[in-house]
Amino acid sequence: MSGIYASAGVDAGYHLLIVKGYSRTKEFFPTGENITSGHFVVGGHDWLLEYYPNGLDPSCADYISVYLTLPYDSDVDEEDVEVKFSFSLINQVEKQMPMYIRGTKTYSFSSSVPMWGISKFVRRDALEQSPDLISDCFTIRCDIMVCKDPKTKDDAGGTLPDIHQHFSNLLDDKLGADVAFEVGGETSAAHRCVLAARSTVFRAQLFGPMKEGTATSSIIQIKDMEAKVFRALLSFVYTDSFPEMYKDIMEENHMIDFEEQEQADEAVDDEMSEAVEPGQEEHEIWLQDLLVAADRYDLQRLKFICEKRLSECIGVNSVAATLALAEKHHCHGLKEACLEFIQVQSPSRLKRVMATSGWEHIITTYPSVLNEFIAKLIASRRK
Repeated sequence: MSGIYASAGVDAGYHLLIVKGYSRTKEFFPTGENITSGHFVVGGHDWLLEYYPNGLDPSCADYISVYLTLPYDSDVDEEDVEVKFSFSLINQVEKQMPMYIRGTKTYSFSSSVPMWGISKFVRRDALEQSPDLISDCFTIRCDIMVCKDPKTKDDAGGTLPDIHQHFSNLLDDKLGADVAFEVGGETSAAHRCVLAARSTVFRAQLFGPMKEGTATSSIIQIKDMEAKVFRALLSFVYTDSFPEMYKDIMEENHMIDFEEQEQADEAVDDEMSEAVEPGQEEHEIWLQDLLVAADRYDLQRLKFICEKRLSECIGVNSVAATLALAEKHHCHGLKEACLEFIQVQSPSRLKRVMATSGWEHIITTYPSVLNEFIAKLIASRRK
């Protein structure tokens, strides 16, 4: 299933790859083998998607890999095609917004490099524990923007008019800003009416009984939050899109071609499979802090997105801390994902989980969570 939506400077569209019988694809297609979608057209070019149930190569064998391919006719001298694209599971609506795709890197498809994609799109165990897998089926959406004129590839995204961009510009320009916040030694200007429209907490703080500083020159102090987290929060308030910082991180970590991935992983063996990638811990902490901020200001959609992102990057070293966070902020889905992750670990990895400071925190602060975990473990062994 495909769709087209025209925009100035680019041709844009999307294609849905519906994977039926996921467990069978995982069983019958080993690492390196793929299932290919039918051809679809965006920007006057034929495209297809390649789905690797067990990863493109051994370095990502625990993941599903997804690639966008532009088939080239070897007998025809075709020009390079400049493209921005994004993969998402069907309910990840924030990844399907024009702003998200515009924020991604521009990739050049050519006869020598006809495919680009994500080698580590989603861990199979994470997918299997998520609500995205329904009746052994799930759907991958690929959004594509093809630059009509390669010379404008770097600014084509900026020519797409939409309300998200307008509000983003309003935040950046600070035109008419009537309130300021000081967070971590940094001051951010904003608009009371926008904040109040998006958050019940901001509404009460700025216009209700708990309002602080009615003067337009007032500065509201916010404690226990980093400046970069508050900036991300404001970005979401104005654009309703997941903050740029995390999207940039995802691009740097995942939107790389196969050759780069292969070179990066040549020295990694099985014993290091759970090692934290450079910057990965910082990214998870940033996500956790953003979830806390979203809960604090009653931004439920942002909280849900953070919860979902955290559930997709659970690891042995971080699962206990994430579980404690989920319990404290009433994130049922994230909590279930953490418990299920711990439940399927080998004895040696479970020992590593229990050796983390996060596990000690759970024991002392949320002992009821241990009872839930034990109950799940017993129930699973009875099956």
